[in-house]
Amino acid sequence: MIEEKKNPIRSRKKKQKKVWWRRANDWFHLWVGIVSGIPVVLISLTGCILVFQKEITEWSRPWWNVENLGQENLLPPSEMRKRVAQQIPDMHIRKFWYYGDDAPVKITPDDSELLIYANPYTGKVLAQIDHEDFFHEIDEGHRNLWMPPELGRAVVSWTTLIFGLLLLTGIVLWWPKKWKKRQMRQAFMITWKGKWKRINYDLHNVLGFYALLLGLLMAFTGLVMGFIVVRESVFSALGGTKAIDPPMYVIEKWTSPLPTGMDKKMDVIWHKVTHEIAKHNPMEISIHFPKDTDEAIYACTDMTGGTWRVLYFDRENLNLLSSSDKPMDEEDTANWFMRANYGLHTGYIGGMFTKWLYFFASLICASLPITGFCVWLGKRK
Repeated sequence: MIEEKKNPIRSRKKKQKKVWWRRANDWFHLWVGIVSGIPVVLISLTGCILVFQKEITEWSRPWWNVENLGQENLLPPSEMRKRVAQQIPDMHIRKFWYYGDDAPVKITPDDSELLIYANPYTGKVLAQIDHEDFFHEIDEGHRNLWMPPELGRAVVSWTTLIFGLLLLTGIVLWWPKKWKKRQMRQAFMITWKGKWKRINYDLHNVLGFYALLLGLLMAFTGLVMGFIVVRESVFSALGGTKAIDPPMYVIEKWTSPLPTGMDKKMDVIWHKVTHEIAKHNPMEISIHFPKDTDEAIYACTDMTGGTWRVLYFDRENLNLLSSSDKPMDEEDTANWFMRANYGLHTGYIGGMFTKWLYFFASLICASLPITGFCVWLGKRK
């Protein structure tokens, strides 16, 4: 049997093509990484802080923990509004957020920048806080880099796209040429006994690999929020269809005696949602008095894992309208992903365990531009 000889010209062209592709990959990772480094650091660090916003907020407010007097003693929205209005008479109050039976109620006035927190059993005002607090500023940085919203949102969205591509080009650089013991040790372990340059290289290379999957997930879910075309493409790819101007119809009729007056209607809706409709954290509910004469009654429930369920009730007959969300376990794949996207982006989706995973992944992502710049600077010197 005659052995086939290799074509040297074809081999050389294949090698040149591979070298060109690798050079393009390395160039992109280096120079685009340097240019986008500062925005990536800021977005990642603010993300680290926002992961534990709820825990830090509750810990930093000594009045937050309210004595639990039982669900049956919680004040309904109409009585809560009446008692708070007696203490702060000059505000238009219609939006309430009950955080449960052992936490205050947050009230968002229409005509003030202040957020009011009140005891859910007595209506006593516990605090008035400017909504532009520490976490508001951190959130502005994460979403807009403290720029005007339209410009900042675009910068953050494109930076997120670039960061996702940097992670992909980074895995090409990380990939060992040979899967032998020495190369695998260098790829998966940090050489803490090495010199500073070696440690810094490992911090960039090894930690970057361990944060890769969560980094890509955070980038992808960020792109879904940042670009309409990405959101619509993902929705369609998952089999979702959305009708243009769908007709409004009733999905559940109100069968109990119909109360008269908006105050009584709000109270029975609040009771129905917390005792009959809610499947998760039933006493945590956001509910709004209608602002306009043709506006439906808004309620939000099932707040868990970074997801929630919005409900709309007809203000006249209290029927549940078709613009309401389904329970998460009844959603199709496309709508489930769209509603779960926030929890997947923030780490809320799996509770405290995933929050810590996302915290460390975000911290590593923030470090990558810094350690990468040090690697480049060290090679130049």
